[in-house]
Amino acid sequence: MDKDNRALPLRIVTGIWRGLDRLRRVLHLILLLGLFLVLIAGAVGERVLIPQTAALVIAPRGVLVDQLSGDALDRALARAQGAPLGETLVRDVVDALRSARDDERIKAVVLDLDEMTGAGLSKLQDVAVELRRFKESGKPVIAVGDGYTRDQYYLAAQADDVYMHPMGLVLVDGYSRFLPYYKSLLEKIYVDYNVWTVGEYKSFVEPITRDDMSPQDEEASRVYLDELWGAYQADVTSARGMAAPALQQYADDIVTLLGAAKGDTAQLAKDYGLVDDLLTRDKMRERIREKMGETKSSSGQPDAYTQVSLDDYVTWLRTEAAPESHPNKVAVIVASGEILDGRQAPGSIGGDSTSELIRRARADESVKALVLRVDSGGGSAFASDLILRELERFQETDRPVVVSMGSVAASGGYWISMGADEIWASPTTLTGSIGVGATIPTIPRTLDSFGVHVDGIGTTELAGALEITRPIGESMKGLIALSVRHTYDEFVGKVAEHRERSVQEIESAAQGRVWTGSDALSRGLVDKLGGLPEAIESAAELAGLEKDTYMLDYVEQQLGFVETMMLSLTAKVLASVDRLVDLPRWPATVTQALSALEPMAFIDRLNDPRGIYAYCFCDTQ
Repeated sequence: MDKDNRALPLRIVTGIWRGLDRLRRVLHLILLLGLFLVLIAGAVGERVLIPQTAALVIAPRGVLVDQLSGDALDRALARAQGAPLGETLVRDVVDALRSARDDERIKAVVLDLDEMTGAGLSKLQDVAVELRRFKESGKPVIAVGDGYTRDQYYLAAQADDVYMHPMGLVLVDGYSRFLPYYKSLLEKIYVDYNVWTVGEYKSFVEPITRDDMSPQDEEASRVYLDELWGAYQADVTSARGMAAPALQQYADDIVTLLGAAKGDTAQLAKDYGLVDDLLTRDKMRERIREKMGETKSSSGQPDAYTQVSLDDYVTWLRTEAAPESHPNKVAVIVASGEILDGRQAPGSIGGDSTSELIRRARADESVKALVLRVDSGGGSAFASDLILRELERFQETDRPVVVSMGSVAASGGYWISMGADEIWASPTTLTGSIGVGATIPTIPRTLDSFGVHVDGIGTTELAGALEITRPIGESMKGLIALSVRHTYDEFVGKVAEHRERSVQEIESAAQGRVWTGSDALSRGLVDKLGGLPEAIESAAELAGLEKDTYMLDYVEQQLGFVETMMLSLTAKVLASVDRLVDLPRWPATVTQALSALEPMAFIDRLNDPRGIYAYCFCDTQ
């Protein structure tokens, strides 16, 4: 008995322990199940419900781009933290407008442009085309804003009604191209930049070799800036029913005009015909609700209206309204940003990563044609040639390649474009800049100023010739100069071969000079004027595909299933943490100040194995 009595507590403890262990395993299983369900939900996403009557609110954030920059993780983490997203896909805006035109649930489009910071003119024109088509459906487009900058106003002008806050300002300031120049700074810190260029107008190295803009760069820039400004004025004044010189006079005579309006910038904009009414934000919402025919808002707020955001509408469009799979595809690859060697995240063009996308399209037998959307000022000549070769290999399968140029497709951007069966450009695309250059910094004088002196010996004339601590030897200078010249001749020769023109003809359009799409057409550098939709249609025709017998396939860098689930979980966790801890963020003014250093920042990113670049600082402000 005593033995049984002594064993009883042990059995009780053992039983409790086993019970707790089973409970632990059950809870562990439930936790894993819950985690799995969270991951699946994050990967699949929530279903978006579109109201039966709503306004589609298009509120672009940041810059309108052809491709979002950074990898998916960066964007997801930024979204989870509530950080402002600095980019909006043009494709999302265009596709949403096309769908909304025939969507009976969408009664109006509202353009809320306060958070849009900029866009290339060709991208604005692409969106404007879809806004005009949307208005043809009889539904209104309404623009609202606290004020309007140049690019914001371009889109606002396409609306049936333009509303602005009574304390707002319309600032249409034209186009400019101002760069920081560092020659004097580099002299002060004794940094020597060794530079080689071929092309009279090749100016991408000027920020480090000069303190001001060269006459050649000023000449070329003046031409294309005037053409961009002329196109902007023509589009906006036509949309608003204004006289042709109205915007030029508004910008040039702003002080006189504002004086007559007693300093009231908003009233000046209304009197000048730039906006239709001055309304506070609540009055804007009331006016939109009235135009939609709503007696009251579903939210219960008297001045609100039923709406669906661009993000939600695009999510619905890409999932529930996505077209069925089709055996025939036209593949679209976006090449946006600087061209760099190796693998690069979206927003930059990697010689290896972009080539891999082209190979994926080539391996897919259902892909009958390829459209390369180029929006780049160029970069590495070596990486550009790798991409060109992959496009040539695609063409060797007897399938066409068509290039659609975005706002900029210059220098290296033109290099990867030149072999296409057809090249399409917008009239306001900046292209050409057929020229190359190389730049290598050395700092022996900087070290000397600190009392550091480098000395030694080598076994050949080239030994140690590229050490940043030593001056570049004459043999190495000669080697680079001849290589740069050869690369330029090769560039021009390949353009002549692919464009079926003489070297002399291409040489006259080369020399590093930038052209608009319209001028490039007259010089034989592009084939046709039009946007991405026209290029896609043409590619399908070249492949013998009739309308509605193919689907678009955007070939992009992809995450695996596990990566997607982990990305979703990470984003959710970070969002929860961020609600508890207020993470600091860079103010917009700091970001803008840092952007002024872009020329030097680009030089720091250069990674061409030979140090030879086909690049153009031809973005406009």
